[in-house]
Amino acid sequence: MTAASNPAVPTSPDERGVRRRELFVLAVACVSTILVMGLVAAINLAVPMLAASPLHPSAAQLLWIVDAYVLVFACLVIPGGAVGDRFGRKGALAAGLVVFGVGAALTALAPSIGILLAGRVVTGLGAALVLPNCVGVLVHATAPARRGGALAVWGAISGLGGLFGNLGGGALLSSGHWQQLFWVIAPLALACGIWVLAGVPRSDRSPRSLDPAGTVLLVLATVALLIGIIEGPEQGWGSPLVIGAFLLSAVVWTVWVLVELRVQHPLLDPRLFRIPLLTAASLGMFVTFFGSFGLFYLNASLLEYGRGFSVLGTGFAILPMALPLAIGARFVPALAKRIGLTLTLMFAFLFIGVGLFGLASATHAPYPLYALWLVLVGCGFALAMPVLTMELTSALPAHQAGVGGGLQSATRELGSALGVAIVGTVLTAVFSAALPAAAQGQHTVAAALAVAPGSHATIIDAFITGADAALRVAGGATLIAGAIVLFTTWRAGRMVAGAR
Repeated sequence: MTAASNPAVPTSPDERGVRRRELFVLAVACVSTILVMGLVAAINLAVPMLAASPLHPSAAQLLWIVDAYVLVFACLVIPGGAVGDRFGRKGALAAGLVVFGVGAALTALAPSIGILLAGRVVTGLGAALVLPNCVGVLVHATAPARRGGALAVWGAISGLGGLFGNLGGGALLSSGHWQQLFWVIAPLALACGIWVLAGVPRSDRSPRSLDPAGTVLLVLATVALLIGIIEGPEQGWGSPLVIGAFLLSAVVWTVWVLVELRVQHPLLDPRLFRIPLLTAASLGMFVTFFGSFGLFYLNASLLEYGRGFSVLGTGFAILPMALPLAIGARFVPALAKRIGLTLTLMFAFLFIGVGLFGLASATHAPYPLYALWLVLVGCGFALAMPVLTMELTSALPAHQAGVGGGLQSATRELGSALGVAIVGTVLTAVFSAALPAAAQGQHTVAAALAVAPGSHATIIDAFITGADAALRVAGGATLIAGAIVLFTTWRAGRMVAGAR
């Protein structure tokens, strides 16, 4: 193939300049994405330090220190994409990075739990502007012939966000000060904002209105759903708060659909989900992040308690999962074209589900065997992320690139939240039941060790037993849900083929 026949190979100085600009935009989109996704994972490493800090947060406050960011992020990410489409994706991305940095600085400076939670909320608001508009600027700055490849790379790199969060967070927190994490994030976010202003081109804006009624209803429905998911492990899935939150969410979602069907320019038209591949890709993204963040929630504690790894060692110990993602981004799109989307996703969910079962069987095995199972999970993630990102983005028109980015971000965050909630519920139930009599009634390793320091080995064994059960549940749920996604994807492919 000659350079002239291959759109990926620049053939003139002007084309090389365009290609350099595209790579510049891809780089800043990837770095910004890693920053906001990495914080989701990194904060979990800081929880023990926060618990022992002079702020003395309660167990419920610790939960909300972790979840306030995810709650705001997930609820506002679709409206954040719509803001970029309407007022400018470049400006929205730069503004989001600045807000993200300000929120990180406020968190680091917090003299009280209330200010710390406010900082987490502000950071989540910034993230809700950043992630969807990374997709928006990437779609509009990349030539159509190279757009799929750029989105595949971004999708794979975005999957590395949690891994970088574990590694970078572990390195920063090894100083012994949780504030160090946020003091480094704040200037990095501001530097990325300057990077965006310096080199990201402006794109045409969408004349569509922001649909305030639909936006408010979407946010309320998502807030209620996430409160039910987040409080489920703590309050009990049958508690009045959790059931009420789920019922309220169902009612508001129904009202949202009815309103959006009547609005001339809806924020997110429910009829779009008649597009089979859009529905399949959204479900696939949800399932992928359900399994991966269920693992992230458990992995750090398993390595620290079960193997005695340090915080920094724990960050490095998850690197084997990153290898397939780093290598596969370039090759997965071509593989998916050759064997088809359905078969690619079949292997992806199979690898993730079986890998989670393998990790459950290797909690007492030497670390190299545990690492091999991490590689298998990483292979599944590497197969799923690029193809799901391309399918979900291409299912929507370019003028709704921000909303498309918001949709895939929302499905990621909802999948992550549910994965953590389900895994946490199983872990707590099995762990509590396996505790020695002296530690009965405790729900964390730290609390159990505080009341029964002489039962250290038994308490750690109880935790590992609970983690094993939780990983098996996550693996089984991933395989079952993955089968549903595969059926939806196969059916979508048949419908598309029939339409032709």
